[in-house]
Amino acid sequence: MSSDLTTELIGAFRWNDPGHDFPHLVSDLSGWWRSPSILHALGPALAGLFVAEQPTVVVAPEVTGFVVGPLVAIALEVGFVEAYKGGHAPVAEPMTWAQAAPDHKGRRLSLGVRTRQLRPGDRALIVDDWITTGAQSRALGEIVTACGAVPVGTAAIVAECTPEVAAELRVRSILRAEQL
Repeated sequence: MSSDLTTELIGAFRWNDPGHDFPHLVSDLSGWWRSPSILHALGPALAGLFVAEQPTVVVAPEVTGFVVGPLVAIALEVGFVEAYKGGHAPVAEPMTWAQAAPDHKGRRLSLGVRTRQLRPGDRALIVDDWITTGAQSRALGEIVTACGAVPVGTAAIVAECTPEVAAELRVRSILRAEQL
């Protein structure tokens, strides 16, 4: 992985203070999406973390997963399956859903994919921008398995999870949160 990408990601990132009524700072990733050099390098960098596992499909949750996931899929020369949040999707076809454990904000999200898009024997790489509790990645792994596919791991731009979560979900990342 390029140290140039790491430097660019750190430089384009900001912590925002939403005010006294909010208990913590909020991450601002918008600089990443605005930078053509970051967008160009991000897919290959994340894909490179899991080349040996030979993924056949990338699965990523909305919203930022719909940006990052296709970049990784292109780099791996595989397809992309979008995972919707909220227990509903703008599609009229069978979906496979899983309930996530509470995330870092305490929310219990439902995640779902179009059932026909994950096939038995697929080797699914889960991709997201940031992993903290692993709740969404774990739920996506349940969906992948329910569809007869195999989760090969989770690629993230930033990992803020415990070593136990990282080991359980096979998390590999470009950055650790403490670098930001």
